[in-house]
Amino acid sequence: MASIFTKIINREIPAHIVAEDDNYIAFLDIMPLVKGHVLVVPKVEVDYIFDLEDEILAGLHLFSKKVAKAMDKTIKCTRVGVAVIGLEVPHVHVHLVPLRSMDDINFNREKLKLSKEELAEIAETIRKGFD
Repeated sequence: MASIFTKIINREIPAHIVAEDDNYIAFLDIMPLVKGHVLVVPKVEVDYIFDLEDEILAGLHLFSKKVAKAMDKTIKCTRVGVAVIGLEVPHVHVHLVPLRSMDDINFNREKLKLSKEELAEIAETIRKGFD
């Protein structure tokens, strides 16, 4: 059975996509820790990050860097934090979280509930950060 991320990749369910290439996709987390929380996902469906082929793993980090740099330009934050948890969805994903404090990347905190309009606006803002 396809993961929810594969369904996003295949456009079977909607997402607020901020970047995409042949191998990776980045979209807003719909239950973010903070505004601008992005998930970066390889298009190959693998559950555990360290089971990825070396080339895909390296590419995932380089693609994440591009997204984080766009976030740096457009989201008001001290820096972009990175986390790989891997327990929520059985498909590798990297969390990019705009940080203003250490608590911003606390996964035990209550998640935000943003409207589709707010998410669309944030996604458009981040997309503007790509050169």
